[in-house]
Amino acid sequence: MPTEKVPQIPFGAVYFRKSNPPREDWERDYRTAAEDGLNVFRHWFMWSAIERRPGFYDWEDFDRQMDLAAKNGIKTIIAELTHTVPDWAFRKFAHARQVRMDGRPLTSNMGVSAAVGGFANNGGGAGALSMNCAEVQEAAGNFLKALATRYKGHPALLGYDVWNEVNYAADVDYSDYAKAAFREWLRKKYGDLETLAQAWYRYSYAEWEDIEPPAEIAAYPEGLDWLEFRRDNFYGQMQWRIDTIRSIDQDCLIAAHGIAGAIPNMASNGCDDWLAASKVEIYGMTWIPARKGNQPWRNFYGADLTRAAARGKPWWHAERQGGPLWLQPQVLGRDKEDGRVAEPEDIRLWTMTSFAAGATGVLNLRWRPLLDGPLFGAFGSYGMDGSRTPRSDMQSTIAKWANAPEQRELFEARPVRGDIGLLVIPEAQAWDHLLNHRHRPETYAEAMWGAYRGFFDNGIQPDWVHIDDIDAYDAIYAPYPIMLSAAHAQKLARWVEAGGRLVSEACIGYFGDRGKVGTIQPNHGLDEVFGVREHEVEFMPDIGDRIRFAYGGRTVTGGGFLQSYSLKGGTERGRFDDERIALVEHSYGSGRTLLVGTHPGVGYFKNSSEESRHYFAEVFAWTGKTQHVRLSNRAIQARLHAGESGKVIWVVNPTREAQRTILELASQHDTLRFGRTHWAGEGARVEGSQLIVPPRDALVVRLA
Repeated sequence: MPTEKVPQIPFGAVYFRKSNPPREDWERDYRTAAEDGLNVFRHWFMWSAIERRPGFYDWEDFDRQMDLAAKNGIKTIIAELTHTVPDWAFRKFAHARQVRMDGRPLTSNMGVSAAVGGFANNGGGAGALSMNCAEVQEAAGNFLKALATRYKGHPALLGYDVWNEVNYAADVDYSDYAKAAFREWLRKKYGDLETLAQAWYRYSYAEWEDIEPPAEIAAYPEGLDWLEFRRDNFYGQMQWRIDTIRSIDQDCLIAAHGIAGAIPNMASNGCDDWLAASKVEIYGMTWIPARKGNQPWRNFYGADLTRAAARGKPWWHAERQGGPLWLQPQVLGRDKEDGRVAEPEDIRLWTMTSFAAGATGVLNLRWRPLLDGPLFGAFGSYGMDGSRTPRSDMQSTIAKWANAPEQRELFEARPVRGDIGLLVIPEAQAWDHLLNHRHRPETYAEAMWGAYRGFFDNGIQPDWVHIDDIDAYDAIYAPYPIMLSAAHAQKLARWVEAGGRLVSEACIGYFGDRGKVGTIQPNHGLDEVFGVREHEVEFMPDIGDRIRFAYGGRTVTGGGFLQSYSLKGGTERGRFDDERIALVEHSYGSGRTLLVGTHPGVGYFKNSSEESRHYFAEVFAWTGKTQHVRLSNRAIQARLHAGESGKVIWVVNPTREAQRTILELASQHDTLRFGRTHWAGEGARVEGSQLIVPPRDALVVRLA
């Protein structure tokens, strides 16, 4: 198996990006990394930096990296960057440049993260040239084959990382080559022009060549097909990269990493973490608090989503922040402590958060900062000159601890299944993208993130659950499920009938296949599942913060849309403040449903009120489930891991003060007795059922 060569816990950094670090420091840097317990480097093997003329490959610097890695006992992940286009190829294949929706071709620019030419900045991760052009694909394929041939069997090689950060721009590709591929894709899907005409409501296509991609992002069937084609097309190119490398080296490890961007950019930018992870042995994420925000729920969110997408495969925090970020738009206007700088305690907190969520490896996105370009000084845990810093010392301490033999059983244990699943419906996101593109409300993202945070802030572990994976869960919450295919609606109905407990926010499946509104709501026969019919509906997300409903003895803030109900077998459980029915409970087969006529996730995301937080605790209680772990202190988080050697509790304190908590386990986990401590910082201790966790630290304890 390719994963057999993987260290116990891969711990390292992205090191070489051609222009940085300086050549005279390489040998010292490798020696320092090895001494500090780092065991993996990833390097950017950029097409634009290696094939300097057609057929002429300059491997010298990259050979040196591989040889130094072997000498110092460090494994290497080769990041193939075929999306960095050589200047000669950009000229030679000018006819194959990717084109934006507005007709502008992509340009060749300096790389923000590498200070090397050949990048298509703001073009996503797909590059300036269209891989739908056979000439371009042949040229890039020749580079990949030469790369794999050169390093096959090298003692430092661990594997390849394909398609860096797995995404593409929202407005590409409109080149003639992509259009031709789109027409062929449609031919395979629909078979003939008449079938396509009926599906698209376009009745005057005389030839397949008459078909053009949508010239606007709008809520029509052609928009759905364009989104689906782009996903299939770009992920087909990802598979082509993998197959090309494997045609030379059948035994190499294949990895990839995204940006944990499936919420909300699966449809628009191709951030389908589930699909990407399905193609590789190890998946991962770039997650940088400087860019995302440093709130505890956000750091767990990225890790939880990546774990869900990996579907049981190993996954890494493939790019973790190790230093500051200066002058970039993502940080301007934010507090210093909100990820703009990185203190040693932040390194510890971010790493332990990812471990608690199930990461099996951590790489800093810079070993040391770049010396060139707009990201100068950013992200590296070592100094600008490669010297050790308090941040790198912290990184070294964790790396050595994680790879000590006595931690093997700790990391063999995996996070238990979450207390409740959060339903991810790809077509609901796609339709929202098409429906709301022009006026850009953030309803989808706010509903999804708000629901996650609502459970998280109650200490309830929410797992992201792709609709294909619902059978692994017995309780699911569906935020913003506004579109469902008939097949997915039937799948949900069967799941409830078999005993599932489903809490759904408003307008579930309102839009059906091809975006058509159902004349009976809930759509697709789901009125029987929920025991209701729609009474009235209001689509006014811009003033959705005015929506209020009663539940659990409290007044809760809604958001997004409003859908009121008339009963058709269900039982009323709450009303809007104007007395229309807002919540309905129903039994269906062996399962139960609770339909909520607005989007409380949006309300909680925006106002974070105690009433809204209690709503999420109440609907979890409605499912009849109990939390795996309950803490008396909501300022900290706990995750339970289980394996053949037993169970382990990870307790993470993201605050700047020591925190004390009482911990309780659900009855299915037997009596609470603490055993060996795996990680305990200064001041951490166990006192009976109480735990004391130092600031920005963790306590990791085995259960006896």
